[in-house]
Amino acid sequence: MINIRELVDVRDGTDYQRDNFDTFLKKIKFSFDLPAIHIAGTNGKGSTANYIASIYKQAGYKVGLFTSPELYEVNEMISVNGEKISDKQIEEIILDKKKEINKNNLSIFEILTYVALTHFINQKCDISIIECGMGGETDATNIFIPILSIITSVSLEHTSFLGKSISEIALNKAGIIKDDVPVLIGDLPEDAISVISEESKDRGSKIFAVSEPHQPKRDDEGYIFSYGTHYDLRIQSRALYSVGDACLAIDAIEILKNEFPVSEENIHNGLSSVSMECRMDILKNDPLTIIDGAHNPEAFEKLSKSLQKGGFNSNIHVLLASFKDKNIIQMLSIIGSIADSITLTTFDHPRARKEEDYFLFTSDYEFIDNPIDAYHKLKELYPEDIILVTGSLAFAAYMKKRLSND
Repeated sequence: MINIRELVDVRDGTDYQRDNFDTFLKKIKFSFDLPAIHIAGTNGKGSTANYIASIYKQAGYKVGLFTSPELYEVNEMISVNGEKISDKQIEEIILDKKKEINKNNLSIFEILTYVALTHFINQKCDISIIECGMGGETDATNIFIPILSIITSVSLEHTSFLGKSISEIALNKAGIIKDDVPVLIGDLPEDAISVISEESKDRGSKIFAVSEPHQPKRDDEGYIFSYGTHYDLRIQSRALYSVGDACLAIDAIEILKNEFPVSEENIHNGLSSVSMECRMDILKNDPLTIIDGAHNPEAFEKLSKSLQKGGFNSNIHVLLASFKDKNIIQMLSIIGSIADSITLTTFDHPRARKEEDYFLFTSDYEFIDNPIDAYHKLKELYPEDIILVTGSLAFAAYMKKRLSND
């Protein structure tokens, strides 16, 4: 597994600025002019990006995909037609500009953004799907003119960097909107729609909005639904919120159908072939163990709705670990409305809440330091119920890796 910190000097990334990266790009005369879709949003970016990429791959295009964060290794973030970038390819791209990277003190995400876009150029991709890391306007990925901008969702997160209100955060994410480039938005709050609509108008960019899917129904394999003129679509995900992400992907395909035509079969096969880890993953059936990477209040709302409307009728016992910068009060309140019990825990990550970070809640919820021990305790206490492991995508991946061989 490649360790970028062993190749070059890396800034810690706690400062949210683009000065260093812009100076680096100017110094090396970098430009990215391949056809690309740019995706921002609080939640749903990764799933939407993967659905779009899969449909285009089915249509025979060479598709670059850059998403974040990784679950297990950074190579997952950068792929072409589903093939992850190799350690050797990452190393070659970085070492080719090692002197300039060190001089400009880049963050890991800035380095990976440069690696991804360079890789897509090297691979001569027909189209690339680029997901923002955080925000939009100041994000490291916001360095090219896309053929379509997508804003999947807007909610209060990263407020110390993006803004203290929905309007301020929406304005930051609207920074990916470019002159005369169409904009597609998900199901957004009115405040966000107002800001994004105004920015689109100012830039002469036509705006499109996602619609509701028709009668989504869950079965053992995922969801079946119809959308617009597309009938009996299937996704593997058991999460109702993934249906909305798939609808956004279909709209994106429709908007770009003249430049990148696809068939109805491509859409069906593209959607049905995507398997997103840690999105209401059913890891075990005895007891039923669901792993989900929900990590903020909006994601918890969508997760709760998916559980309520997805036919999960047993009692639900939540094992939760969260990052320190997340709104744990709201998250607990939302998931508490459907849970029969909540157990707090931590895991091996520098941003993870420890026991002392839960001091306001330990009188109401049990805290168990070892998450594996906590899971086994829930498994013994509630063998007939549902165990939901959630709170952060990193925690979901951590637990999936360890419980898969359990």
